[in-house]
Amino acid sequence: MGILEKIADIEREISKTQKNKATEYHLGLLKGKLARYRAELLEPKGSAAKGEGFDVLKSGDARVVLIGFPSVGKSTLLSKLTGTKSEVANYEFTTLTCIPGKFMYKGANIQLLDLPGIIQGASEGKGRGRQVIAVARTADMVLMMLDSTKSHSQRELLEKELETVGIRLNKKTPDIYYKVKKGGGISYNAVVKQSQLTERLVADILQQYKVFNAEVLVRQDVTIDEFIDVVAYNKIDEVTIEEVDKIAREDHTVVISAEEDLNMEVLKDSIWEHLNLLRVYTKKHGEYPDFSEGLILRNGATIETACHSIHRSLVNDFKYGLVWGTSSKHNPQRVGLSHALENEDVIQIVKK
Repeated sequence: MGILEKIADIEREISKTQKNKATEYHLGLLKGKLARYRAELLEPKGSAAKGEGFDVLKSGDARVVLIGFPSVGKSTLLSKLTGTKSEVANYEFTTLTCIPGKFMYKGANIQLLDLPGIIQGASEGKGRGRQVIAVARTADMVLMMLDSTKSHSQRELLEKELETVGIRLNKKTPDIYYKVKKGGGISYNAVVKQSQLTERLVADILQQYKVFNAEVLVRQDVTIDEFIDVVAYNKIDEVTIEEVDKIAREDHTVVISAEEDLNMEVLKDSIWEHLNLLRVYTKKHGEYPDFSEGLILRNGATIETACHSIHRSLVNDFKYGLVWGTSSKHNPQRVGLSHALENEDVIQIVKK
């Protein structure tokens, strides 16, 4: 029996199984097995090449991938935002490989990848599905692009294809620490009460992946699916203002027209917001801050993060930091390595 047949059998069994407390453990094992088969399907064993044109080196401060059905305007958007020339035509599957481009926004160098139009069945490896999904997994953000003149079900279908392979959009990464070890068995600890996970279920799911020694620390109540594993609409110039207004009110949505240059700055701002980036400026003793350049960091970054970004040896020579900005109680505030930074802060590092 092939992998597709095994997947179909498990999906049938899941759909026929009543969902209640008594079947939770059984369903959890089935979901774990299903995810393992899907992973095997998308990443077949052996020395097969990744796929010509898809092995793009990650660069810049963040990576955003454009995903959508064929001919929704991804290539046009790439050209508008980055100046990169990607073949554009009025027929499906114009882009057959991964086309990279870059654009600067608020000091951040953002890499944008135009991927071939995804099709239904991509999660089963159809078309270029395996390569598209492999690249999407390396991204900091997935920008789903839809055609507002076509069925609204596009969004639902794309989300289903991505969720099938564990890419869950607009959701925070579950607070789970997981590390494979060389020995000691499965060490499981949940610091909050779990509604679905149990130590036995975690151990049995890991064993399906041939993991027999690991440390698992769960810091929030998570589902079995979470344990096992923004949206842009285009062509708004071709629909009525009432339809545009309706689309624009949906969560995590920006309406644009790449062809007419409509709402492109709003899209950039939304990308920045969803990437959770912040910009911090540095200054030397007795000098003004350098506002021409800044450190691009993630929200939640600390003085220690900034030190690593400046130079990897700076933490060893660190004495204290001075901070001006919204994260400080007074200007300047003397702080240690653990001080959390905020957007537009100015910092000065004092060495020993």
